[in-house]
Amino acid sequence: MDAEASDDAPPRPRPRPAVFLDRDDTLVVDVPYLTDPAGLRVLPGAARALVDLRRAGFALVLATNQSAVGRGLLTEAGLRVIHDELERLLAAEGAALDAIYHCPHAPGDSEAGHPDRKPAPGMLLRAAGDLGLDLPRSWMVGDRISDVLAGLAAGCRSVLVGSNATLDDLPAPADGRAFAVADLAAASALILAEADMETP
Repeated sequence: MDAEASDDAPPRPRPRPAVFLDRDDTLVVDVPYLTDPAGLRVLPGAARALVDLRRAGFALVLATNQSAVGRGLLTEAGLRVIHDELERLLAAEGAALDAIYHCPHAPGDSEAGHPDRKPAPGMLLRAAGDLGLDLPRSWMVGDRISDVLAGLAAGCRSVLVGSNATLDDLPAPADGRAFAVADLAAASALILAEADMETP
């Protein structure tokens, strides 16, 4: 039978939205150039926020600049150990990530910068292709303007987190696609409220 004539083919699943997450000072306590997994501390409320987002149907993707590798302070194998410990800590609180992407390049590794290093959107775009994600319904959450810009460049909405988070440093207006809140728990509440408003 001609494939075009078949009405029995199962419908393709709708791509999932994602929440892309920065690591340091978003999901875990910031330790500059962390090289020892013993230094990992999940921020209060962060694991609960991940549980709530996953329950609502969001894929959860870590997208983190890790220039400690490019600077020679940490090996790729050492970074994997750190991220294995992060996943263990999250699992202990009932949370999990769908994928982890990192950019090991230091600033200035090339004249134009690496396409994976935020504020470039490379990690988000690769994850969308690998995991079948719906970028226009997705969000980027991080503690730096570079995180916000990466999300916007990928076609997502973005949330800047931090006790003094402000979008004043954005180089151009975000047209209602960027927000600033105190922490990941507040970002989760915002994202879920927006998702509820969009549900037909």
